[in-house]
Amino acid sequence: MSIVARSADTEPRFAPRRAIGRTGFIATRIGAGDLADASIPFEDCVSTLRRALDAGLNVVDTAPAYESGLSERIVGAAMRGRRRDEVFVIDKIDHLDQPVAPQLDGSLERLGLDAADLFVFHGVKHMDEWRALAMPGGGFDELAACVRAGKARFRGISSHHPDVLLAALRSGLCDAVMFPVGPFVDRRYLDDVLPLARTSGVGTISFKTFGAGMLVADTAGYGKPIAPGTAARSQARLSVTDCVRHTFTYDPDVALLGLSTPAEQDAAFAAAHGFAPLTPAELRALETRAASAIAGKGPTWWNPEA
Repeated sequence: MSIVARSADTEPRFAPRRAIGRTGFIATRIGAGDLADASIPFEDCVSTLRRALDAGLNVVDTAPAYESGLSERIVGAAMRGRRRDEVFVIDKIDHLDQPVAPQLDGSLERLGLDAADLFVFHGVKHMDEWRALAMPGGGFDELAACVRAGKARFRGISSHHPDVLLAALRSGLCDAVMFPVGPFVDRRYLDDVLPLARTSGVGTISFKTFGAGMLVADTAGYGKPIAPGTAARSQARLSVTDCVRHTFTYDPDVALLGLSTPAEQDAAFAAAHGFAPLTPAELRALETRAASAIAGKGPTWWNPEA
């Protein structure tokens, strides 16, 4: 598991495990996803992220769209005083149809960094969006110029569509891809995208382990609690351990987990520390339970129709 115990407290401490594809960066199995919340004091958010970094996590994900740049500012503040080469910072290009360089410049200013390790085009949903980015003179060429200028080290996409991801992997343009892996995701992410990325040497960074919280809580997605008395509230939830075991069994290079509070961190860390792979029969049973747990809670936008 590449985890060693901390002497100062009861938290597990994570150690680098394997490279994120061909980037060469040796990453911890877990990464810290977006934890920006404008209703929480800024320094509290910074402290929460620092707590994850102090536990050894060395991958951090952010984007301009996360609370209008607040997430980037939190990441920048949490990084101060740390060796830059010890943390792999992922940022995103939100506007696919706008020039890339100004977007990177804005992100780097909010981060307070000279460069991010990986910039990905954010939420590439449709094949026409992908084709526009991949065409000569398109977004990937613009991002390549930013890499040459030292503003980024690697390129990729995040996507909620398996067909887009497969096209991106076959193009050879991506150093890493970000996509859903968890108990309730389109099978193509698990059966097609993940194996092709591995054989292509492309890094795999996953999200949606908890189904936007819908698998483990009474919610219709991020920040959308289900009203009392609705049928969905009576459904059996999965546990954090269930979800983490599923994602870890499929084994992306890095799993971005919800680590927005110390309590969430402790639950995820404990699940990771006690991880044992699921058998094929256990995976199928858990996925059946996940379908029941999530039914009726709202759209699962990360799962396009086949």
